[in-house]
Amino acid sequence: QVQLQESGGALVQPGGSLKLSCTVSGFALDYYAIGWFRQAPGKEREALSCITGRNIIWVEDSVKDRFTISRDNRKKMVYLRMDSVKADDTAVYYCGTQNSCGKDFPFLSWGQGTQVTVSS
Repeated sequence: QVQLQESGGALVQPGGSLKLSCTVSGFALDYYAIGWFRQAPGKEREALSCITGRNIIWVEDSVKDRFTISRDNRKKMVYLRMDSVKADDTAVYYCGTQNSCGKDFPFLSWGQGTQVTVSS
């Protein structure tokens, strides 16, 4: 059974950094691409970044200079490091499986999400 669990969300001040974690189970980490997306109240879901089993990485242009995705196959975890966060980054962040990376590939499954709030 495919399962994903996000963690690491917190209240962070503007300009600060945060590292989100995604723990996967029920499948080999390199079987799917793993992506991050976020959902803010009143806004559409926004795909942010993705990494494939071959470490091919895609990052949305709007966060390319601030967000970094990485993976640890041994721990079966995928991370999203967020730097220079802004108030607009406030959202629930999810990790999910995709057949490949990019906006055109829908998320197949995802976790419960973790709340990130950027505020002073």
